[in-house]
Amino acid sequence: MSENCYHCGQSIEKERIPFDDKIFCCNGCKSVYEILNTNNLSNFYELNKKAGIRPSDENSSQFDYLDTPEIFDKVTDFSEGNTSLVTFKVPVIHCSSCIWLLESLHTINKNIKYSQVNFTRKTLQVSFNHNDLKLSELAKFLTNLGYKPVINLETVEQKEDHFDRSLLIKFAIAGFAFGNGMFLSFPEYFGANDSWVEENKNFFRLILFLFATVIVFYCASDYYKSAWYGLKNKIINIDVPIVLGIFMLYGRSIYEVVTDYGPGYFDTLCGLLFWMLLGKIFQKRTYSALSYDRDYKSFYPIAVTKVDFNGKQENILLSNIQIGDRILVRNQEIIPVDTILINGEGNIDNSFITGESVSISKKPGDKIFAGGKQLGSSLELEVIKNVNQSYLTQLWNKEAFKKHETGLDTLTNSISKQFTFIILGITLVAGIYWYSIDLEKMFQVVCAILIIACPCALALSAPFTFGHIMRILGRNKFYVKDTLTIEKIAKINAIAFDKTGTITHRKKSNIKYEGSSIQEFDLANIKSLLKNSNHPLSKSLYEFIEIPDEYLPVENFQEISGKGYEANIRGNIYKIGSARYNNQESKNLETAVYISKNDEFLGKFIFKNEYRENLKNLFKKLTHYKIFILSGDNSSEEEQLKDMIPNYSAMAFNQSPEDKLNYIKELQDKHLKVAMLGDGLNDAGALKQSNVGIAIADDTNTFTPSSDVIMNGEKVVTLDRYLNVCKGSITIVKLTFIISFLYNIIGLGFAVTGHMSPLFAAILMPISSITVVAFTTFSTWLLGNKYFGKKA
Repeated sequence: MSENCYHCGQSIEKERIPFDDKIFCCNGCKSVYEILNTNNLSNFYELNKKAGIRPSDENSSQFDYLDTPEIFDKVTDFSEGNTSLVTFKVPVIHCSSCIWLLESLHTINKNIKYSQVNFTRKTLQVSFNHNDLKLSELAKFLTNLGYKPVINLETVEQKEDHFDRSLLIKFAIAGFAFGNGMFLSFPEYFGANDSWVEENKNFFRLILFLFATVIVFYCASDYYKSAWYGLKNKIINIDVPIVLGIFMLYGRSIYEVVTDYGPGYFDTLCGLLFWMLLGKIFQKRTYSALSYDRDYKSFYPIAVTKVDFNGKQENILLSNIQIGDRILVRNQEIIPVDTILINGEGNIDNSFITGESVSISKKPGDKIFAGGKQLGSSLELEVIKNVNQSYLTQLWNKEAFKKHETGLDTLTNSISKQFTFIILGITLVAGIYWYSIDLEKMFQVVCAILIIACPCALALSAPFTFGHIMRILGRNKFYVKDTLTIEKIAKINAIAFDKTGTITHRKKSNIKYEGSSIQEFDLANIKSLLKNSNHPLSKSLYEFIEIPDEYLPVENFQEISGKGYEANIRGNIYKIGSARYNNQESKNLETAVYISKNDEFLGKFIFKNEYRENLKNLFKKLTHYKIFILSGDNSSEEEQLKDMIPNYSAMAFNQSPEDKLNYIKELQDKHLKVAMLGDGLNDAGALKQSNVGIAIADDTNTFTPSSDVIMNGEKVVTLDRYLNVCKGSITIVKLTFIISFLYNIIGLGFAVTGHMSPLFAAILMPISSITVVAFTTFSTWLLGNKYFGKKA
């Protein structure tokens, strides 16, 4: 009696290795078991029995080349201080146990800080201490666990995944077998009593059998893997009934040929797999197209401050950055591209990349990676690498910033699972009925039911619809993080608006100064300090001060969010911020920026807020939502806001960033689904707390992983259109569900009554998917055209 290895499940052909009352096929599997057991990771085997991968026996020095500096720089995504980040291609990842183990690597090796698996792409991203764990040692460590990374020039330089060639090969073979199988079947179909046909029928049947065998055991292998992994995880997925149908048709055909009962259904089986693989290719192409549009075409409306050699500043789109450009990055702003520090004292927080909040000091000439956040005074940087939008997409979607909520995708999966059980029940009843009437008919009926009922169109409808909607919204400067966000937007019933920089915009003519005369020496210092802040009022004031800009070293920069900031410039300490921050009392209800020098009050700049045009019309269209206004300013413009927003629910002034976060939480405690509109980093806490965080971008780098949406500031007054499009997309998804169900109900009606062949069922299955895609394409185009016109 053969035994199977406790770790990998392979049958033991040679020497059996007993250990800890278990049997292993090799020392590699035994070693992995010991590692997992020693580190209290035995849950690996509880998730999936015998799910391990047998470690490779290859030479352990095969990865030494990775420690060469040139190779290391090419392979790693990020390397700073003692931390490096690398993404490996690991094709053998196949189930939940693999994911669980690979994301638990930090418990096995203390030099691994975190690891994250992308199951669909079969990649593993690892953050590790490269001083104590070499890259080659990391690769060997993974290989010893059975997860050997694939590293070659193609995987290193590849920017996007190529289409699965193996699927195309299987499709081509299925097409060849289908065409030739039908041709070889014609003699028996039309030969009647022809003696030549009768003499050679066994030869034709043998060739058909060989064609079908290749089709069943090679071309259909992906269906078996999917069904098997699902069953191992106690999940009956949509591939289970397909596999049952394939084997039933194959087994019945062999029975008919062996007993000379008939020619069997080998040609039908070849045609079935041909059409099913065509549907699979169509579906993969669909998902690939959506992924491509997300990563490379959805340019966020992030404007970066570009600096010329004369010190003049202009705001340009992130997508327009060129190698050699100089950009300005202020306090709390994220560096959008790999750069070299030219001027300033860098204090970089790489937590968005590495997960660690430790900041790293940088001096002029040092390299700074994209994704780092500057803490302190502004930096002048030179761009050394083209912007990688897909990298920022990955950063935006990092696990640490995700809001874990169930949504329509979960509903889709739930329906698919229930649907599978219903279909299996119908198949059983129909099989029993036809067994008692016509055994030959039973096989056709059962196969047709199992094939026609595949809910591929059902599974395709939601992601395809939302993918189209994301593209339409992106073209209209409303950039959504993921498809689930669209459903969350459709469910909101309350909207909280930050005031400054969100429903207001800035104009130099609306600023006036009150206080003692300020010398040009101080104005230059103040302007240099203003340049370091990303607050909308600071930027307005920077433009208002009309003196030549020059680079002045800013030392000991400190900013207290919601209050103000200070620094030492040319031997003097300047404070810019609120009245209280400058030890003053605000006598009038006004929006003002107070300035002190060496604790001596100089004066204040008073701002007259200019609200965005057509804002009043927007609030008239938002009558179905509860409206809240949150502001860090005082209540000087409360009456004006009440006149502009007659349907408001509440207003709160003098709110610190923490106050805004708590206010959002209180609304959620009242069972409200809240969307928060704020100016990016200053409102990061409230944006993350809200059900949907919408960061408003005008001419500032407002990229923040805490938001779900980045919206161009000029589009705020048309917010109602975006909300309506998201609601309409849910309706489209529901309609596609109905279309998919109608296909299945009608098809099942014909299949159960014996009026549909398995081949016709296989043809109808991809047609249903094509219908759903065509409907969603047309419907989303109509929806976008209704609200955005030709831009959709």
